[in-house]
Amino acid sequence: MNILKVDKINKSYDNKKVLNNISMEVEEGDLFGLIGPNGAGKSTLIQIICGLLGQDSGKIELFGMNYKNNSIEIKKRIGLVPQELAIFENLTARDNLEYFGRMYGLKGKVLKERIKEVLELIGLDPKDKKQVQKYSGGMKRRLNLGCSVLHKPDLLILDEPTVGVDAQSRNNIFDYLRKINKEGTTIIYTSHYMEEIEALCNKIFIIDLGEEIAYGEKSELKSMYGSSSILTIYLNKIENGIIEELNLITGVLNSEIEENKIIVKVNKKELNFTSIFKLIENRNLTIENFTIKDSNLEEIFLNLTGKKLRD
Repeated sequence: MNILKVDKINKSYDNKKVLNNISMEVEEGDLFGLIGPNGAGKSTLIQIICGLLGQDSGKIELFGMNYKNNSIEIKKRIGLVPQELAIFENLTARDNLEYFGRMYGLKGKVLKERIKEVLELIGLDPKDKKQVQKYSGGMKRRLNLGCSVLHKPDLLILDEPTVGVDAQSRNNIFDYLRKINKEGTTIIYTSHYMEEIEALCNKIFIIDLGEEIAYGEKSELKSMYGSSSILTIYLNKIENGIIEELNLITGVLNSEIEENKIIVKVNKKELNFTSIFKLIENRNLTIENFTIKDSNLEEIFLNLTGKKLRD
């Protein structure tokens, strides 16, 4: 079932095109990644999807409805975590959650129980009476997320939610998103960090300068646009000279030794892996295990645009 359908969306500011004929679909249960550099058009697209900004042309459907006739119904079923913190710094976490819960129509026992659940899920102390202004950046980000999921939205949209947070807070956010996704919440996650999208999302839309660069299942994009693979070989022993021999094989881009394993980066369009395994066999070495890992999304972006994501 389609949760979101974006059909040929265009948007310009002062005659500058920021979105050009963008189309995509998000299905129920997706953990959908919207990736692109700063200024690519991600936030503009998110604002249009959330009904906060109008498009110049094209259509948006959410839950099979459009904003023109069903704005209130659609917005009740969406949670938005904006890039800028949307919490009250002079209130406690509990007071923030109560305020936003009431805005979503929650009250009484239901609101009280949801506040308790959300505080536990985002890892904040329910008894903490400190004002939010005394929180760390990571704690504020988690509260920002909590305020957007009180009403158990069918679709949660996050716009660069980990900006300025430490690794532990980022992992906590990821764990929470995976949990609610398994429980039925469809998620759209925007970022300019490829590693975040790669770790979290199953379907990906890459955008640059308002244009679609690539769109599809993560595995499909890697297969279609990735030019290299990483072969990791675990051997019974490492012999001198093996790296030099590996690097002479056509299609091997680089190889190096790391403890008891050899890591080989290869051009998968030029190389038959048999050449590598044959070399090892001829040296009478034993392969105890091996893994093959496809290109990462950073490399795919470079292949498609000719530039790094954060140039």
